[in-house]
Amino acid sequence: MLYSNITNINKFLIYILVLIIICNIAKADFFENITGIIEDNDERLSYGISVNDITNDGNYELVVTGFGTDNLALSYRDGVLKNIIKDESFSDSNRRTIGVVACDIDQDGYEEIYFLNTDTYSGNKLYSDRLLDFENSEINDLFSLEKNKKDLNYTAGRSVACVDRQGNGKYGIYVSNYGGPTRFYELENNTVVDQAPNLQINRVTGGRAVVVGNIVSEKSDIFAANERGSNFLYVNNNGKFIEVAKNYGIDDELQNGRGTTLSDIFYDGELDIINGNWKGYHRAYVKNNDRFIDIANKDFRAPTKVRTVISADFDNDGYDEIFFNNIGEPNKLFRINDNGEFLELQLNEALEPNGLGTGAAVADINNDGVLELLISHGETAEQSLSLFRANVQKNHKWIRILPKNIFGAPARGGTVTLYTNQRTHAKTIDAGSGYLCQMEPIAHYGIRNGEIIEKIVVTWTDGTSSEIGEFDLNQTIEIRQDAAS
Repeated sequence: MLYSNITNINKFLIYILVLIIICNIAKADFFENITGIIEDNDERLSYGISVNDITNDGNYELVVTGFGTDNLALSYRDGVLKNIIKDESFSDSNRRTIGVVACDIDQDGYEEIYFLNTDTYSGNKLYSDRLLDFENSEINDLFSLEKNKKDLNYTAGRSVACVDRQGNGKYGIYVSNYGGPTRFYELENNTVVDQAPNLQINRVTGGRAVVVGNIVSEKSDIFAANERGSNFLYVNNNGKFIEVAKNYGIDDELQNGRGTTLSDIFYDGELDIINGNWKGYHRAYVKNNDRFIDIANKDFRAPTKVRTVISADFDNDGYDEIFFNNIGEPNKLFRINDNGEFLELQLNEALEPNGLGTGAAVADINNDGVLELLISHGETAEQSLSLFRANVQKNHKWIRILPKNIFGAPARGGTVTLYTNQRTHAKTIDAGSGYLCQMEPIAHYGIRNGEIIEKIVVTWTDGTSSEIGEFDLNQTIEIRQDAAS
């Protein structure tokens, strides 16, 4: 009888121990699934996601493209994400939209939205793209105006990105096409014009991803990851572009480019290139004098069916993570430790082993200082959106910097650099596209234990800079560019 009681007690203790272990594992999971706050989250075919302030109220919306279904503008209101735009020119359910970005092309301080439509895999397509201007509570498609129809894009495309090539706050839109010439749209005398031929960037390739920022020069350079051909690196030379990918060792002509992002891998104030390749070796290109060197380790470079790649500090510990959104196989997450070490983190939530991931974006949708991760799905089958946020320790601090140019628009393509007693950390203000997508236009930093911020410097798209010397933690700081600069 005594032996039986002891056995029962041991079983009870083991049961309690197992429960504790399970609870600790659940608690230790990197992400929390908060998909339930998305209203009317039906299964659908989705692709690109962009983050911009459509309503101009200081809160950012998540614009989700629909492939033969509605484009959405998801806004966080009353604790839920809900679609706030039903306008037909925006929802555009009859077209196949895959790429999206936002930027101020007319220098009025408000961002226009470019929807890239693709109804065929390569070459000529049936429907052109949309360029939507939000003005006086109305939405106007600039491409529907007769004066703008001359240069419409009738080539199947993939990604789009915004480029302030002259550094004057006048953005153009780089369209990465597949099997047809690259486009570069700007407003000229109030007319939308394709400047790609004049800029000699109208190359024909298997265009995929595009990122923009201070990659080599002090102005907005362009890196385009391509398929079935070499990548492009366009260095900005006074508003013109010089293609130098091969010279810098990042042409990677035997790989098929997909998700791409800019990230400061060594926390040394330099923007490096994270380039995901479709079923090929992923790259971590770090500048070394006049070349880039791939420092990806074995786990990081392992081939996947990669789509969007994101660099962000999800858990506010002061170290960036790299999220690989894959399609039809598990997603991956790596932390960038000091000295450029990539450490793979185990995922439970956000692993999505059966997810058909097509796009992803990050934004702090509820202004609590923690980034949310929205993932879209589709291509081969309809799936609903999913939303995650990291399990962040309560003592983790953060600071967010929102640079706005002389017109009051987000300074996409600019750089924010954090100087502390532990690191010098550069982040780009995202101009697109990673792959089909565009992140929030804010530099988000988690603060490390014992870290003291010395200064924060914003490098604008014209190469000038502004310094922030006084600030409190756990806040978003908006800084305006001085018109005199």
